[in-house]
Amino acid sequence: MNPDAFQQQELTYMDIPLLNRVDSSVTAGFTLMDGGFSNGSYAELNMGLHVGDDPLAVQKNRNKLAEQLSMPLEQWVFADQVHDSIIYKAGSDDKGKGTLDYSTAIKGTDGLYTKEKNIMLALCFADCVPLFFFEKQQKLVGTAHAGWKGTVKNIAGRMVQEWTEKEQADPDRIIAVIGPSIGPCCYTVDSRVMDHVYSQNAAEPDKIYSEIKKGQFSLDLKELNRQLLIKAGLKDENIHVSSYCTGCESDLFFSHRRDNGKTGRMISFVGMKEEADTI
Repeated sequence: MNPDAFQQQELTYMDIPLLNRVDSSVTAGFTLMDGGFSNGSYAELNMGLHVGDDPLAVQKNRNKLAEQLSMPLEQWVFADQVHDSIIYKAGSDDKGKGTLDYSTAIKGTDGLYTKEKNIMLALCFADCVPLFFFEKQQKLVGTAHAGWKGTVKNIAGRMVQEWTEKEQADPDRIIAVIGPSIGPCCYTVDSRVMDHVYSQNAAEPDKIYSEIKKGQFSLDLKELNRQLLIKAGLKDENIHVSSYCTGCESDLFFSHRRDNGKTGRMISFVGMKEEADTI
């Protein structure tokens, strides 16, 4: 059995060793629930400033992670996510946006990428699919937030399109990693959602959904994103899918659906460090 793409390194986060092996300047991963300063429904490592938690606790949580990763919080960039497919290219002028004050986050954005070193991109999650992207030749890193709405709007394919059209990236060289999210074991949707899923004309629909009773479907968002990435031109062998389910793994992850909407947020993070030597 192949190891999961995400490996827990600290109480607070998992990293993505395969990206670091490809290029040692890359730092990427996904946070967990424990090891933070939040209380109640947000205990302990809530990373979301927008969910009703004490902002000071969230700031302490974010600072703790930044220190562990040796990437000062002043160099991070967060987005104001709206379940759409807008992609934003972050630069040095964006450093610090959304880190301590949610109102300063990049507006209306569910995908971030950069070519610059010493910028850490971050997005919030609590069941939706975190997507990570890397292209070594053009020195591109990115992350995207794919709930069901962002998925059927093909935010995964939009990132690939942005990179190929604007950054001269070769789809054959793009590596994508699909992170921990709610799995089909815990995610049931109705016909309204499925109408949007059907519109994607997936190559292997039987791998994406199954009807569990009339009008109710078990949906695998990770698999749908995988197939959309292949449709966008990525090689199957360059797409790595985590087996972790945020709904099942109640000791590791917050889950919006499992916790009835009142819960904390994990973050995806990805960036390149100036001081590291590339392979």
